[in-house]
Amino acid sequence: MNDKNLERAAKLDTTSISDALDRLGIAGQCLNIKPLDPSFRLTGRAFTILYGPAGQPPGTVGDYIDEVESNRVVVLDNGGRENATVWGDILTFVAHRRGVAGTVIDGACRDTHLSRELGYPLFSRSYSMRTGKDRVQVEAVNSPVNIGDARVHPGDLMRGDADGVLVIPLAHEDAVLTAAEEIDAIEQQIRAAINDGKTLAEARRQLGYHQLQTRRK
Repeated sequence: MNDKNLERAAKLDTTSISDALDRLGIAGQCLNIKPLDPSFRLTGRAFTILYGPAGQPPGTVGDYIDEVESNRVVVLDNGGRENATVWGDILTFVAHRRGVAGTVIDGACRDTHLSRELGYPLFSRSYSMRTGKDRVQVEAVNSPVNIGDARVHPGDLMRGDADGVLVIPLAHEDAVLTAAEEIDAIEQQIRAAINDGKTLAEARRQLGYHQLQTRRK
C-alpha cells in the first residue's frame, strides 16, 4: 500500500511535528520515551499491545510478533513499569527479519546490544535485564494504549528520532503534517536569512517565528 503520509512524516523531525501538535492542541508527544541510540529513526503505523500484572496462573507475554506486518511500529504499553521487561533479543531478531519499523515501549526492554548491532530502532522508558515472564501478561492486542501520557490507537502514525517519539492521531494526520511542513519550511528560511546577513531577531520577526507553535482556533 502506498502511504503518502508515512513518506511525509519521515521527512520531518519530531521537533517540527511536536510544534504542529502544540499548535493544534493535540497531546501526541510520548514523554520520557527515548531511543536506545541517538541514530535511531522510526516511522510507521502502530500495532499496539497492552500489558498488565500477571495473574495466577500467569498469562503469556505474547507471540504477537508473528502477526506484525512490515513497516509497522510495535507499541507496547506496560504502564511505565520498569521492574519487568517486555522486549528482548528474540523479539528484536524476529522483528528485524520481518521488516518491522521499530518498537516503542512505555516500560523497559532488555538485550539492548542486539538492537544496536542490527540498527533496529528501539525506544523505551528504560532498560534492564529482568524478564517480564510471570510478572506481566498481555491484556489486549490492537486496542488503544497510553505511551508517555499520549493516547495511541492501532494504525496511528508514529515518528521517532534522537529527540524522542510521538504519535500523530489518524483523524488529524493531514492537519498535523501540513502544519509541521510549514513550520519546518519557515525554520529553513530563517537559517537562510541568517546566512544572508540578517540577525536572528530580524529573521524571526520577518518570518513570524514566535507564532509558529501558538495554539490556533
